[in-house]
Amino acid sequence: MTVGSSLTSRMWTMGRCVAAVLACSGMAGCATVALPDGSTWNAWTHSLQQARGHVQLISSARGVQEVADDPNTEAALRQRLLLAQSIRGFAVSELHLPDGSSYRRFARLGRAAVVWNVVAAPEFSLQLKPWCFPVAGCVGYLGYFDQAQAQTMARRLRDHGWEVAVYPVPAYSTLGRTDWLGGDPLLDTFIYWPEAQLARLIFHEMAHQVVYVPGDTAFNESFATAVERLGWLRWQQHRGLPIVDDDGRAQQFAALTQRAREDLSALYAQPMELSVKRQRKQARLQQLQDQYAVLRQSWSSPAAGYDAWMSSVNNASLGAQGVYHDQVDHFLTLFERCKSDFPCFYSRVRELAAQSASDRSRHLKALGPWQ
Repeated sequence: MTVGSSLTSRMWTMGRCVAAVLACSGMAGCATVALPDGSTWNAWTHSLQQARGHVQLISSARGVQEVADDPNTEAALRQRLLLAQSIRGFAVSELHLPDGSSYRRFARLGRAAVVWNVVAAPEFSLQLKPWCFPVAGCVGYLGYFDQAQAQTMARRLRDHGWEVAVYPVPAYSTLGRTDWLGGDPLLDTFIYWPEAQLARLIFHEMAHQVVYVPGDTAFNESFATAVERLGWLRWQQHRGLPIVDDDGRAQQFAALTQRAREDLSALYAQPMELSVKRQRKQARLQQLQDQYAVLRQSWSSPAAGYDAWMSSVNNASLGAQGVYHDQVDHFLTLFERCKSDFPCFYSRVRELAAQSASDRSRHLKALGPWQ
């Protein structure tokens, strides 16, 4: 797997793919949804698929120290595992993230992704289609351990007018609910990533064990993205590395796509003939492509991840990206108001999580942008 950009790693980490069935023993009411082609999708059946995939994954995991001490383990892997353990320890001691079972073991999958996610949006909306599960609530994606099943679902949705994106996921979080099974292991899908991406992924996934609001993907992902960014700054200080606030390329790309999302959202809200709206939508997407081409020329190194994402940009991919960025600045502002104290920050975030969705959104927006 080629890691070409922060965008690629961040989008790939979007898939929480929570194995909710492991935590909903005795619960009833898992929804059955009628799909446009006349078939049905059942949350219980899908959760069982997730649970089976997760159990198969963790059954192949071995303790990190056991793998590191194995004389057959290649030196490069041993070094990465020890680095990951240092990152994990730092996350617990300095970022005050939960010290559970996750990332104490390692599993080889021998493939580029652990899960493939499907996201879908209507023709004139950036709102992702929700899929609802017991315990985990509603999320804007479907995760599959089998790539063929993901592509089959994507075709079914696409054939009935949905704009769809499918992307590989190198890691996911079970929110600490599978600690009794050994937690979430380190995987060969991401263990060889550059240090920045590896650290940020671990911080991000561990942050989901602090706060998770069923049904509010944007809140959950923006919070975890804020923690990964703050954690990366602290990690650089800890390691004596040159302090880089964020990848400049990622910031440029995020600003470019955010403007496109804002413009498209405004367009979709306007009353007009569908043919006219469709024409204006295509014009704005073409403008985004043209603007990216200009930006791309200013970069001195390859950007395969950005190129691939832009080549098939649509409402689904734009909506998925927005989940990761739209509230991050508000969380960073909240962190500053806590005088950069993580326990205070987490306490305030938990207070927000306990509110209604509308109050939570209103209070976040009132915090204003991060300076």
